[in-house]
Amino acid sequence: MVKTIVRFLKNWTLPVSMGLGTLLYFLFAFTPELEEASRFFEPIFDEILPLFMFLILFVTFCKVDFHQMRLEPWHFWISLFQILFVLIIVGIILFATDPNDIHTKIMWEGILCCVIAPCAAAAAVVTTKLGGNLNSMTTFTFLSNFVTALMIPIVFPLVEKSAHISFLTAFWIILQRVALILVVPLLMGWFVKHHMHRLHRRIISIPDLGFYFWGISLAIVTGTTVKNIVNSHSPVILLLLIAAVSLLLCFVQFMVGKYVGRFFHSTIEAGQALGQKNTAFAIWIAYTYLNPVASVGPGCYILWQNIVNSWELWQNRRKNGK
Repeated sequence: MVKTIVRFLKNWTLPVSMGLGTLLYFLFAFTPELEEASRFFEPIFDEILPLFMFLILFVTFCKVDFHQMRLEPWHFWISLFQILFVLIIVGIILFATDPNDIHTKIMWEGILCCVIAPCAAAAAVVTTKLGGNLNSMTTFTFLSNFVTALMIPIVFPLVEKSAHISFLTAFWIILQRVALILVVPLLMGWFVKHHMHRLHRRIISIPDLGFYFWGISLAIVTGTTVKNIVNSHSPVILLLLIAAVSLLLCFVQFMVGKYVGRFFHSTIEAGQALGQKNTAFAIWIAYTYLNPVASVGPGCYILWQNIVNSWELWQNRRKNGK
């Protein structure tokens, strides 16, 4: 019985994490006896989420062969499609949306956040479990974050006139966040791999350690997303529309990525690169620079992309007879 439960949790980590995050939010939010505990844990969860993202990357980088990290042709094409999608959405906001139609503008701002967001750090974890190239995905993760850091300061002041940010200020803020999330765990992973061999062997001896860290962070992010949706004062039809459009966008980005990857024998890597987004980062930039309700877009995208990932992992297990 215990083995069956453990096997189920290992096979369905992502949907279990999302369900657990949703259940815990409703449990703490609508149980009066837990109100005080809810206020106590809320800031703690806000603080430990970046820690788990850090641990995901640290464990991942401990397994990277740094000598194999190099730019590949599909990196260029996926980045080009991301920029193209961003330009299309910005064009819709500027030239095909009534400035007085706030709800429509919010919807497109939410979608913009889902597109402009960089490749998720956890994409390397999923790619590895699907049999893809970890080093290639790690290289693209850095490239994607650099492209995003360049686009946001240029694009956001155009779509949200109240966002009075200079290019250098916004670029520096985003660059600092990217450095903390990516560069520090990269340097620590390199140091542990080359100078702390005993710790390195312990880390790599647990094959799915980064994946389980991701499952915990996913539960926290899901709970936060559900909280944002429940506490939103926007019309229900707007929230449903944002959810539906973000679902369509999720499938489009995964399919375009896989299509591009076919030409370079990198279907798995390219699909995850364009489809799996750093939605926690996307939620942050929506709150910081755009209408806060726009964060519902990447909030819903979290659910859709992890449903896609769960299906991909299930297909991979079935293919390998597990």
